[in-house]
Amino acid sequence: MKTVVHSALWVVTLLFSLITFAQEFNGSWTGAIQGMPLVFEISNINGEYAAKMQSPTQSKTYIPMNSVMVDGNQITMLLDVYKIKYKGELIDSKIIGTFTQGAGSGKMILEKKEYVEVKPNRPQEPKAPFPYHIEDVVFTNPKANDIKLAGTLTLPNNVNNPAVAILISGSGPQDRNEELFDHKPFLVLADHLTRKGIAVLRYDDRGVAQSQGTQKGATSEDFATDVEAAIAYLKSRKDVDSKKIGLIGHSEGGLIAPMVIADNRRNVAFFVSLAGPGVDGYHVLLPQIEKSLRFQGVVGSQLDFEKKLMDAMFLKIIDSKKLSSQVLENELVIVMKKKVAEAPDVSKAKYTDEVISALSKQFSDDWMRFFLSYDPATNLSKVKCPVLAINGSLDYQVIPEINLPGFETALSKNKDVTIKKIAGLNHLFQNAQTGSAGEYGQLEETIDPRTLNLISSWINSRF
Repeated sequence: MKTVVHSALWVVTLLFSLITFAQEFNGSWTGAIQGMPLVFEISNINGEYAAKMQSPTQSKTYIPMNSVMVDGNQITMLLDVYKIKYKGELIDSKIIGTFTQGAGSGKMILEKKEYVEVKPNRPQEPKAPFPYHIEDVVFTNPKANDIKLAGTLTLPNNVNNPAVAILISGSGPQDRNEELFDHKPFLVLADHLTRKGIAVLRYDDRGVAQSQGTQKGATSEDFATDVEAAIAYLKSRKDVDSKKIGLIGHSEGGLIAPMVIADNRRNVAFFVSLAGPGVDGYHVLLPQIEKSLRFQGVVGSQLDFEKKLMDAMFLKIIDSKKLSSQVLENELVIVMKKKVAEAPDVSKAKYTDEVISALSKQFSDDWMRFFLSYDPATNLSKVKCPVLAINGSLDYQVIPEINLPGFETALSKNKDVTIKKIAGLNHLFQNAQTGSAGEYGQLEETIDPRTLNLISSWINSRF
């Protein structure tokens, strides 16, 4: 009889312990990886765990986790599309664990508290009153179902018909300020240029903020038609010089601009590339991925595997131009599974069927297929207007040693080309220590003042 009582007591105690852990896991948990805050909202409804994750300095949107597994005081959360895994243990009201994304990982402690946004210091962000005219504008792209694109035009005071620059953002959905990590690079750049007597048009990408349309299925060629629509709009105005319209493109924007110029040579007076690709996407992404992995501490056989895996996937994409996206997706699953079977155990464990499926879908989309195969030299060689091409020496996303020579070769017949590699700057043109993405949000500087002055003085010396 005593044995039965003790056994029953043990079961009750175990159930109470599990209920307690369930209650303690519920709620909002905040932590940080490499200085970047992350928030997890964890819930338990009828015994089923769910969670969603937010990176508040990058986006206000929560992303649902694919799965949440709780075993006593242990919790594991997976987000397949980004190859994210968090595994931790509840100890003294904190979850002590490891955050893994792709091949990189690091310790992350989650505390049960609401995320409190601490407005970072951004000393370069301009504040009113402004010594120039600001106008909200809308223009239409007839090549994209007449979608309306919304933006801001800034016009210098006391300058009649100034030169005007159109700002073209980097990859991914960006607003008119190209806002990321609480920085607003295009706002800072537009403010500087307008104070220097140069008008600026910046706009929300299609499908972002106040602009119509969608990013889904769109490639760099599609985004080029948005820039053409911006040019047509400026040419319709009487308060800017239609013969002095230029393009300033950051990252992918530096790839898009030459596409536009090649088909509109008489309508574009100058081109400034800020970390624009000078070689095809294959040669941009592979070195970028390797450098990113090294920043995460991935070395040896694990690094070799990741490089070989990406290389195999990229080559398959490039060689499959005639395949539908669905067929290519299936082919990429086969390629990945074959490579993963030969991977080191530490890498093999990360590439589950769910991760392989999600990555294959992501890499078979239209944008990636176009980017990997497109060689910017084709259109760069057609650019005859003045060109300023700048890269930071610490840029790991568009590595200057690989991309600037591409500009130099493709523009060899252009008589007005300035190519600069500026020491100590990262992909966002901030003064940095390593150039890693982990520094972007931690740095107070938005854009190096030397770079701003170089751009404005270069334009003003010609126009």
